[in-house]
Amino acid sequence: MSILVWTYIMVILSFGLYIFIAWRSRVKETKGFYVAGSSVPPLANGMATAADWMSAASFISMAGLVSFMGYAGTVYLMGWTGGYVLLALLLAPYLRKFGKFTVPDFVGDRYYSSTARIVALICAIFVSLTYVAGQMRGAGIVFSRFLEVEVSTGVVIGMAVVFFYAALGGMKGITWTQVAQYCVLIVAFILAAAAISYKLTGMPVPQLGFGSTLIEGERAGQYVLQAIDGIHEDLGLHRYTEAFHPGGMGMLSVVSITLALMVGTAGLPHVIIRFFTVPSVKAARISAFWALLFIALLYTTAPTVAGFARYNMIDTINDTPYTEAPSWFKNWEQTGLVAWVDKAGDGIIRFRDGDPFIGSPNLTGERGEHGERLVSNELTDNDNELYIDRDIIVLASPEMGNLPAWMVGLVAAGGLAAALSTASGLLIVIASSISHDLYYRILNPQATERQRMAVGRIMIAIAVLIAGYFGINPPGFVAEVVAFAFGLAASSFFPIIILGIFTTWVNREGAIAGMIAGISFTMMYIIQTKFMGMDPWFFGIVPEGIGTVGMLINAAVTLTVSSFTKSPPAHIRELVQNVRTPRGSGEASGH
Repeated sequence: MSILVWTYIMVILSFGLYIFIAWRSRVKETKGFYVAGSSVPPLANGMATAADWMSAASFISMAGLVSFMGYAGTVYLMGWTGGYVLLALLLAPYLRKFGKFTVPDFVGDRYYSSTARIVALICAIFVSLTYVAGQMRGAGIVFSRFLEVEVSTGVVIGMAVVFFYAALGGMKGITWTQVAQYCVLIVAFILAAAAISYKLTGMPVPQLGFGSTLIEGERAGQYVLQAIDGIHEDLGLHRYTEAFHPGGMGMLSVVSITLALMVGTAGLPHVIIRFFTVPSVKAARISAFWALLFIALLYTTAPTVAGFARYNMIDTINDTPYTEAPSWFKNWEQTGLVAWVDKAGDGIIRFRDGDPFIGSPNLTGERGEHGERLVSNELTDNDNELYIDRDIIVLASPEMGNLPAWMVGLVAAGGLAAALSTASGLLIVIASSISHDLYYRILNPQATERQRMAVGRIMIAIAVLIAGYFGINPPGFVAEVVAFAFGLAASSFFPIIILGIFTTWVNREGAIAGMIAGISFTMMYIIQTKFMGMDPWFFGIVPEGIGTVGMLINAAVTLTVSSFTKSPPAHIRELVQNVRTPRGSGEASGH
């Protein structure tokens, strides 16, 4: 059977499973809608947390960034894995003991202020919408290639599916759906990596294969990274394993991105809320352990996928006549995510350093003399003729490695599972933040369960539409968009959550001022450098890492303002002491 048929089979089976689980888990009360009734077993919650965590950025885009950036791309590996450890150790047990549904709920009660709650609510919505846009983009990319539809059509399909099971089952349905999605995505990712590793090195364990020697091709007998470095040097590129090189990211940007991703992780509301779905603090700690183990399975495999894909990509396409290009290249060219411009006029595909043209491909609808799809972009003056969207690397790897069609379809289903699992968690954050923290806690405290559920589902629909728009018109690669969300989370939530747990004297005035200062600076910098064409002006830090600076500004403003304003009331100071005391736990409640 063809790749298309196998993809339809895998996608239909997996989507049918997700919808069946959501239908069986549908809820009618707010506690089930918000936190799955706080009844999820730790092992299942660990899987669901891992699925929530490993978004389209982790499954689809992270390996692509490492594949193209080499050593510098590992900032995403270090930042996201380190961030989860930070979250599990410093925040999760204490927030679970606090016993509230959402991050704005924690902020509102800890800082005894409706204004603080609203500011946190706005921050949570900005962070979640930015993040979910990346997931919709990822779903669109998978659909565009493997179901042979436009990216925009793929985004719409993803919107419809995720709305159905998020609105129907709430957090309860999402949790059990995410358990299934984790199984799909991890099997797809590791199985494909193992098959490629075995084919190139004879070692079926990809983590070990990455450190082994090649068994075929011109570079047989060389270690994988040694072979890639040699290919790069032959093409006049910087070495793949070179830490810092001219034209690449500087050390300050690397450190800033890593730290922004780490602390942004600890402030992500859709991950934090997962620790309210278990029955106790002890269960929260156990589920954090399981989640870290499940996350490590993918994150230790991602560098191997990146390295093998880099080798296969250059080996199968560089200096090859377009008419003899491999099938994976021609297939992905149809999506507009791969493009070739014949600068030399000889019909040979050449991959060199730099971008072949300015911007993303603008297809004209016409064909060149060799049959290639023509673009209208302004060409650059370097020798590179090849454009490959970084987000396709993982999805294209099975085809690059000539794996069976069923495995290509399985990877497509895994990519969709990663995108939709995280999107659903983010939608619940948006819905619960508005329906619980704004509508119920501030606007209408007498609202019935039915009214609150209705508002939550309406908010999911609105959020899906907004996310779909930005999925169709993305501000960057999937992982870049997600990195912006982490930066916003780092600059808004992390300082006030940490200070709210581990200090008793930080007050509402400080928290409000700190959140506004941190996220305002970060958003301003991202808009200026990403959308207004300005060069990174703060010590050259790229926009993906500016959340670190925003976090420091938030902390500085919070501490300074708190020092010159009235201390929190005695009952708040006692509350903080009780949260830090390692005994008992409060049941997650909406009151």
